Amino acid sequence: MKRAGTGTARKLRRMPSDAEKRFWSAVRARQVKGAKFRRRHPIAGFVVDIVRLEEKLIVEIDGGQHAGSAADAARTEALTAAGFRVVRFWNNDVLNNLSGVLETLGRAPARG
Repeated sequence: MKRAGTGTARKLRRMPSDAEKRFWSAVRARQVKGAKFRRRHPIAGFVVDIVRLEEKLIVEIDGGQHAGSAADAARTEALTAAGFRVVRFWNNDVLNNLSGVLETLGRAPARG
C-alpha cells in the first residue's frame, strides 16, 4: 500500500466535498472552543479529513459509499493504533444538521 503524504494531502484539499466545505467553514480559525483543526492532514500513512492534533481527534466526513466499508474499518483501526480517536459523521448529517454535529463533537471527551 502506498503511503499518503503531504503531496496527496495538498491535492485533496483542492477538491473537498460540500459537506467537508461546510464543516471546515464552521471549525476553521479556532471557531469551536478555540480548537485548532487541520484539514486533509497526513497521519499514519493516510490523509484524514479533519484533525485536532492537540487532542489526537480525527473527524471523518463520509458519503454513502463508506457504509459498511472494510477499508474504513481497517483505516480506523490503524489510526486508533497510532493513538488517535476517530469520529465519523455522514455527509447528510453535516449538511442538514451541522449544529448537532458540532454539539456531538463538543461532547467528545478531551484527550491531551
